Formats: sequence, structure tokens, C-alpha cells
Amino acid sequence: MKAFAQLYANLDETTSTNAKRQFLEDYFRQAQPADAAWAVYFLSGGRPRQLVPTKVLRELAVKLANVPEWLFEESYQAVGDLAETFSLLLPEAEQTSDEGLAWWLENALLPLRGLPPEELHERLPPLWAQLDRASLMLCLKLITGSFRVGVSKLLVTRALAQMAGLDSKRVAQRLVGYTDLSHRPVADSYLKLIAEESTDEHAQRGGQPYPFFLAHSLQQPVDQFDTLLGPSSDWQVEWKWDGIRAQLVKRDGRLWIWSRGEELVSDRFPELHALTASLPDGTVIDGEIVVWKTPPPTDVAPEDFSLDDASSPSEDAPAVQPFALLQQRIGRKTLSKKILEEIPVVVLAYDLLEWQGEDWRSRPQHERRTQMEQVIAQAADPVLRPSPVLTGEDWLDLSRQREASRALGVEGMMLKARDSLYGVGRTKDMGTWWKWKVDPFSVDAVLIYAQAGHGRRASLYSDYTFAVWDGPPGASERTLVPFAKAYSGLTDEEMRKVDAIVRKTTVEKFGPVRSVTPTLVFELGFEGIALSKRHKSGIAVRFPRMLRWRHDKPVAEADSLATLQDLLA
Repeated sequence: MKAFAQLYANLDETTSTNAKRQFLEDYFRQAQPADAAWAVYFLSGGRPRQLVPTKVLRELAVKLANVPEWLFEESYQAVGDLAETFSLLLPEAEQTSDEGLAWWLENALLPLRGLPPEELHERLPPLWAQLDRASLMLCLKLITGSFRVGVSKLLVTRALAQMAGLDSKRVAQRLVGYTDLSHRPVADSYLKLIAEESTDEHAQRGGQPYPFFLAHSLQQPVDQFDTLLGPSSDWQVEWKWDGIRAQLVKRDGRLWIWSRGEELVSDRFPELHALTASLPDGTVIDGEIVVWKTPPPTDVAPEDFSLDDASSPSEDAPAVQPFALLQQRIGRKTLSKKILEEIPVVVLAYDLLEWQGEDWRSRPQHERRTQMEQVIAQAADPVLRPSPVLTGEDWLDLSRQREASRALGVEGMMLKARDSLYGVGRTKDMGTWWKWKVDPFSVDAVLIYAQAGHGRRASLYSDYTFAVWDGPPGASERTLVPFAKAYSGLTDEEMRKVDAIVRKTTVEKFGPVRSVTPTLVFELGFEGIALSKRHKSGIAVRFPRMLRWRHDKPVAEADSLATLQDLLA
């Protein structure tokens, strides 16, 4: 535990990518395989569920630190991080444990889940008494499920590859699925990550998917596309669907469904398991899971529909439904027959990554697309459909088609070089994909609540709640109705200025949240908007962020609910 706590401190104290990679390499070189297996899991984004209720932790911290509850809360507000607050208040350990990360997780921490409060009160103090302050803070971050540090999975991949003398793409391939909740990191799984390449490695992959290829954002004006990209005929153009990116893996008579977050989601989409019989072994397809409703008109048979109907939003045509509907389904623990009937899904296929057990990622995009269409035609299953390829005379023609994105419920277009290979992550060494998104929705909203951030922003009020008016300007009585939270979009200097204003205009405190006098207006951007019964405003927005601080606009002139409703329409 000490070694991993030191690694955490080293990573947290530097912003240098090279320094972080060196710290990672040094740790993995000396760590026991069992400890390294867990370290890779957490550093690559693994997030196990919280092991101990926060209430129990607070009770123990107040008792062991011998401080009143109000002082603990004030300390937490000053520090901004629960685990760090605990570690600073609890007494320094007289003796420290030399057990490694794996021992602590498997023998001390994971067995805590589900224990009654009285037993937790007995078990935790003796455990904490064995840890120095740095190890105690790390232990508490693992207990609360709040472990985060400034390294990317890509950086971990490069560090492992450098240490083991392997191609980083090979390590990236082996890491796919490593952080899935069903995976328990063990010494053997780590040793496989850094093992020498073998000729039969591909054949032994089971249900493991490939690393996803990601697109770069394209924001240049369309009149520069010919110079930047060349003619539109060199590109495969598709709609950018708003669903769940996924890979369908059919091997050994089984079907696995993986999300882009490398979570195994096979049980969440039972209707897709019909593909187990229709797809041959050795097939991997990349696509988007979307809600797809097909209310056929009385005079047309269902088999007469084609996916091209998606670009014509008529009342009777098959259509992709808003992501909010898919989100309702994802959030349910059990999928009833009614839910499956009311929120059916299909896969809109983008790419063929494996065919007949052979890795096709090094073949050009147009070849993969042609073969994918043949695979889907042979499968002849309505839950698997090719994402349509769009055509246009030139970039201006495609730009005009892109203007229909909102009406079709898509986010814009995807541009894929016809000769591009399928890379790993957001890279350009094997070809390029671009996401040509439509401009976000935007409204002018008022900041009404603020909360301290996390990490380097723990001492700043940087997480904000925004509201709009429930009536038009000039109305005799109107109030501000909250509708969105946002924390990104401002510079560090702007954040410090807002923090100072929040502290000066605080009206009331609700735990970590401050209610402020409405004085600040911001332009908020968001990708999508939908009706919501859970929100007081009746509206939910997707991916809200601050576009700019409206110094020029008084609070009274901020937008109203009617503005949001117009966007919804």
C-alpha cells in the first residue's frame, strides 16, 4: 500500500506527462504482479462501488478525531475532499503496515461491503491504525470509490509497453475490458498484459473486443474543407447517431456486447442476442445502439422499410428516438416485457473489425464497409442495420444536408477517410475520422447555487447550478427555476473571479452548497434537450457547459422556460 500511495502522490504533484510515465514505469518495475494488477485497474479508470456508507465514515472520523460534528463539516468545506479530510483529522499511526495493495484490497477492504454499521465501527479503526497518513488517504479514496488521479489510460498503456518492450497497440488491445466490473484483477491477468507476443494470442481472445477508434472534432468553416480534407468523394460520410457506441463480438458460439467504456453490457440488450444465431463466429462489428421505433403504415409491409427512411422524418417512418428514451432503459435494474416493447433497440453498424476470425482493422475503410454490408445482408436480422452512407455533390451540399440534423435527432455527421485503417483511440497514424457536429443549443442562464470542485479546484466554488425565469420580461411575478448544472468552460482566472463573487453574495448554506444572490449570467451550451418529469423545470439538457460569461447582460434579461420549450419544439 505504501508504494502505491507514493505513486499516487508523485502523479498528483506533477503536470509533466514524461515525469508521470517515468513514475508509472518505476512503480511497475518493482511492484509485485498482484499489486500491479490492481494498480493498472485503478489507474486505467476502474471504479468499484463504494465499500462503506459515507454516514458510517463520518461517524467514525468524528469519534476517532475527537472533534464536534460541526468542526468536521467546516474542515471538509475547507479541504474539499472527504478522504483527505479524514486522513488529516485522524491520529497519525504509530506503526505502519508493509502489506501490498492487493493484500489490502482483497483481505481488508473488499470484505467490508455489505457489513452492518456496528461491525464496520469495530473493523475500520484497527485497519486505519496500521496506515501512515498518505496510505490512509489512499485507503479512504478506495473505500469511497473516489480514487482519481491525473493519468489517462493511454499513459498507463505507454508506460507498460515501454517497460515490457512491447508495441503500445498490443498492450492497448490486451487492456480492453480490464476495468469491467466483472473482471477481478489478479497477478496472472497483469502478467498477460506484459507477456511477449505469441502467434496464437489472437485465437485465444474469447469475448474480448478491440480498442475503439475515436474521432477528432472538426470546427473549421466548410469553405476550408477542400483545402483541409480534399474532395468529399475521398470520404465516407454518415450521420453521427446519439446512442451508445458498442462492439458486437461473436466467437465460440457466444455473443458479447461491449460499450465504449469497456463495460460488458450483454445482459442490458436481450433482443440483440438473436444475432448469436445469425452472425458467424469470428465476427466483430462496431456500431451504435439506438432506440428504433417502426410503426408501419397499414398499406406497407414491415419488410418494405429500409434504413434510408431515417433521413425522412415522416410520422410513419422508422426513426431513431432521442437518447433520453434510451437513458430511461439503461437506468433500470430489470427490463420488463413492457420496457422491451416500448423502448426497442437496434444496432446501426459502422464498421467490420473482424471477419472469419481475421483482424480486418488494417484494411481500408471502404473495403471493411463493403464486407460489413454483405455480413449484415446475410444475417438478415432487423436488429442489425448498416448506418447509411450519405452522398453529396461537394462539401457545401453535405453542409446543407447537415442542417437537418436536429430534425433527425442526430448530432451532425461523421467523416471517415475511405482509405483509413481502424486505429486505437484518438490517433491519426492509421487514418482519420472527424466528427462534424452541429452547433450546440444555447441559452442565457443565471447562476443561483455553487459548490466547491474537486482535485485542484477543491478550494474554489466551481460547480454551478443555473436557472431561467418562469415568465417573460416585464411579468409582475416571476421566479428563477433551476434546470442545469455545469462546471466546465471557464478559464482558471474566470473561475477565481466567480469564486470571489460567490463568497461575497452567499445567502444561505446547505452543506457543501451555497445559495447566492442572482447577479451572474452565463451563456450555457448543451447537446440535447428533452422533457423530464424528474426536474422542476420539466426539462433536462445533455452535456451542459459554460460557453461564455455574459458581462453585458443583466439578470432580468436572462432567458425563460419558454426559450427552452421553443428549443424542445
